[in-house]
Amino acid sequence: MRIDKFLWCIRFYKTRNLAAEACKKNKIFVNENATKASKEIIVSDTIKIRKDQINYTVEVIKIPVSRTSAKNLSLYIIDKTDKIEIENLKKIRAEQDFYRKKGLGRPTK
Repeated sequence: MRIDKFLWCIRFYKTRNLAAEACKKNKIFVNENATKASKEIIVSDTIKIRKDQINYTVEVIKIPVSRTSAKNLSLYIIDKTDKIEIENLKKIRAEQDFYRKKGLGRPTK
């Protein structure tokens, strides 16, 4: 399966086009090598994804047939992202809330 389709199937990106653009911008690495969107994924590959200022690390267990639900992701991947990276993401989101609380922006009609 192609890397852009795989990232779409495991719900890292909303569309295959966004996954392909991330590959073009060298934000996707398979086994420590930058990849193109057409790279074929096999079982036991390690994928590093740079998204939202976080470096995610994922190991492929099984190739999904089609887009899968969020509940079934553990059947296809093992998330090996560092705990420090996840803490940084929480800190970034908390800092954004400090400046403006949700719902206090421009009013809608």
